[in-house]
Formats: sequence, structure tokens, C-alpha cells
Amino acid sequence: MKSGDPRMTMPTQALLRALLEDPARERYGLELCELAGMPSGTVYPILARLERIGWVESRWEDPETHVEEGRPRRRYYRITPDGAERGRDAIARAYRSRRQPVPAWLFRPGAAGGGS
Repeated sequence: MKSGDPRMTMPTQALLRALLEDPARERYGLELCELAGMPSGTVYPILARLERIGWVESRWEDPETHVEEGRPRRRYYRITPDGAERGRDAIARAYRSRRQPVPAWLFRPGAAGGGS
């Protein structure tokens, strides 16, 4: 693990895989919870840690959008280019440490998880 890298727990890896599925796409928190298969109480603290170290960036949606749609305001998250590169490397190291083959999708930008 490089200095400043988060611990590569299974939940962190699952969230990174969800973010890496389409690195250019912004996703809101509950969408990431669904993609990663984890509750918000697990996902949001990981997002906060990843944002603090610069792997993820976030923004609040325009207030008029959620009012028009009659729902709570969403915060959108996107993995940064540096976060995508470092996240792929960290996941690969985690696979290697468990002596598992590193999945090919890990090194194809924008193709995490092997497709849908």
C-alpha cells in the first residue's frame, strides 16, 4: 500500500469497482450503494475517505432539479483520473495478495466488472 492509499477492504474494492465501471460518469450516492451491493452506512464513509485523498470528487446537483422532481437533493460522485489509476493498481495488489488472478477488466479503462 502506498502512502495515502486507503486500506483495500472488500467494501472499498466493491465501491471502487462500481466507480470504475464508467469512470467518466457521475453517480449519486444511493446509485453507488446499489451498484456496490452495500448499505449507505458503509458506502458514504468510504466515499468521504476517497474524496479526502483525491480519488473521488463530488458536487451537489442544482437545487431546482430536485425540487422539480419532488425528491431530496442528490450529491454526485465521480472517480478522478488519478483515483482511477491508483484504484486499479490498489485492487490489482489486493488480488495478488490473495493469490488470485488479476481480472482483465481492471486494466481496460471504463470497463470494470466485465460489462452488463
